Amino acid sequence: MADAEAGPDTDLFFRSVSLRNEECSPTSGDLSNIMQRCGISKETQSLLHLDGSDDTDGQLIDHKDKMFVNRSLNMNTIKFIGFDMDYTLAIYKSPIYEQFSFDLIMQRLVDIGYPKELLKIKYDASFPQRGLFFDKDYGNLLKLDMYGNLLVCIHGFEDVDPATIRQLYPNKFASPSEDRYYCLNTLFNLPEVFILACVVDFYDKHADFKKLHNGTGVESEDLLLPYSSIFQDVRMSVDYIHIEGNLKSKTIENLDKYVEKDSRLPRMLNTIREGGRKVFLITNSGWLYTKSVMEFLFDFPHGPEPDSPHRPWTSYFDYVVVDAKKPLFFETGTALRQLDPATGSLKMGRFKGTVRDGETSFWAGGSSDSFCQITGARGKEILFVGDHIFGDILRSKKRQGWRTFLVVPELNQEIQDWQLAQPVFNDLRSLEFILSRMCHLPGTESVCDKDIERLRTQIKSTAKAMDACHRSRLGSLFRSGSRQSYFAMQAMRYADLYSANFINLISYPSRYLFRAPHQLMPHEQSLPMALEAHPARGGGSAISVSAYHHDEDDEESDESNCTTNGDSEQA
Repeated sequence: MADAEAGPDTDLFFRSVSLRNEECSPTSGDLSNIMQRCGISKETQSLLHLDGSDDTDGQLIDHKDKMFVNRSLNMNTIKFIGFDMDYTLAIYKSPIYEQFSFDLIMQRLVDIGYPKELLKIKYDASFPQRGLFFDKDYGNLLKLDMYGNLLVCIHGFEDVDPATIRQLYPNKFASPSEDRYYCLNTLFNLPEVFILACVVDFYDKHADFKKLHNGTGVESEDLLLPYSSIFQDVRMSVDYIHIEGNLKSKTIENLDKYVEKDSRLPRMLNTIREGGRKVFLITNSGWLYTKSVMEFLFDFPHGPEPDSPHRPWTSYFDYVVVDAKKPLFFETGTALRQLDPATGSLKMGRFKGTVRDGETSFWAGGSSDSFCQITGARGKEILFVGDHIFGDILRSKKRQGWRTFLVVPELNQEIQDWQLAQPVFNDLRSLEFILSRMCHLPGTESVCDKDIERLRTQIKSTAKAMDACHRSRLGSLFRSGSRQSYFAMQAMRYADLYSANFINLISYPSRYLFRAPHQLMPHEQSLPMALEAHPARGGGSAISVSAYHHDEDDEESDESNCTTNGDSEQA
């Protein structure tokens, strides 16, 4: 989607149309009465500065340090906290690391026969975005909404025209589960997205090639090159530099250049363990690479506190699992083998021993089932932190019921862009509101037809103007116009918490209750009682309907000492 300037009518009177939020928050008087009925002591009441605001999760914390909540999570129920390494504990510097990977992949393509002219292309960090799908048949990059409807369709670097979209994708729909579409969902995929666009664009515009009549590739006099073959070559080149190539060895040689580190990391992990929780690491990386990166991340002259002595990185973890092969780790997995951290060698057979408190256990491979069996961990007692929406978050949630924390390094930039886009988004909502009202007018179709068409044209223009507020050419990672992206749907559905950085956990107390916004279904919002205060049982107080909210932790409330969780919220 090309960057679009706002049309001359973007700042029309539509901005004056205000759309109210249907959910009402209880007043401070309501909250005070509720606490009295629950028997909350006056001492506790005096410590709570309740103003009726529903945004209680870190409201005094800066956005860059804030945790965002999809499902309420009582940290008092968490006994194990696990971390992925790549792009979670080890944040690779962007865009320099993507540029580095891009150059290695391009060199590999040239090594297997692609033209050397590709090496002249420079990486453009403003183009790629994760969460896209590559159509292997037609060589298009697709951005989908949560239902599979097309939001953006680009071929090379060109927007695909509406007529072609309707021809290739009936009903403007693509099924993400089809093998025809490959999801580029990770931060490691960013250079791959750009390379796919580059190679497709290169051959489409090459003087010696012409497009196949069915649109599935290009050909010259002696060469047939389907887009599916380009995809396979790029995919194999990506795998090569990660597995057999020198990506990791070059990264280890230049860790300070490519990897960020935070001096608060030792304190955060030490605080977690001192609170009685177990800390573990599960990474797909091998032992030698993991050891090098983790030693760098903890390479400070001090320990958990500035005046405490330095400690080895392994002392901050109870369990370390390398070569985990996620997402397979959360399914059938592989053999769990004990690892010798001094040599990196593995012991024969499957590990079936026991773990000792105070000693770090090292393994390679395994599965979530074997890990939980040996450590005694149970699904909802585990919070797992990772950046990979599929390999870290979706599978651990669906297969094991682990609580999940998604790291989204793009989030701080998204928030900055959203501040610019919000006025345009308000225009867009107003336009859509007016359109819905106009389409409801009975018997006036002929009168309104032209105005409806004008509105639809303005909605498209405003949606493009909103996308142009974002740094990426493809707009926001989480939406296009008023429609949320497929990536946003996955994040909301499978990530209990999300934030720009794992270290943001340190901004919250160890027993914190992360409280999700209450949600009403459309039929509940349509009822007057959903918008108005109503008498609570027993009289005297009023509670919004939205206050009746189920959390995953409700069933754990009897085991918890946190009085603000579970049934107490529904008193």
